[in-house]
Amino acid sequence: MNVAIDIAARTAWGEARGEGITGMQAVLNVIANRAAHPGWWGHDVASVCMDPGQFSCRNEGDPNLPKLKAVTDEDPLFRSATTLAGRMVAGTLPDITNGADSYFANGSPKPRWAANRAPLKVIGHHAFYRLGLTGDGK
Repeated sequence: MNVAIDIAARTAWGEARGEGITGMQAVLNVIANRAAHPGWWGHDVASVCMDPGQFSCRNEGDPNLPKLKAVTDEDPLFRSATTLAGRMVAGTLPDITNGADSYFANGSPKPRWAANRAPLKVIGHHAFYRLGLTGDGK
């Protein structure tokens, strides 16, 4: 399997498997939107996903990290994430986030970067935002 597809699928699965296919697609849209505008958050799909602190499922100590490292194609949601990630890499995955490059889980404290901003879209339990090319969320 293509490395970028595998990394993106594991990230989407780790972040949003509880939100189903739509939630994973939204996370993949954020990954694609970031990769399309290289900056502090990475310069391609793999670096966007692996940049420390960008996706909580990849943080050391996060309970999702060992799960995303161990998940296999036997998991139907991971198979779906892999298919969606393949479409993202091919440029055929529709953007359901309206161009978002950032998001956070509703119910958690609102991040500093989201203050005084309205989300572009709310999908499941996540609010999606576009911070722009400056990546001022860091």
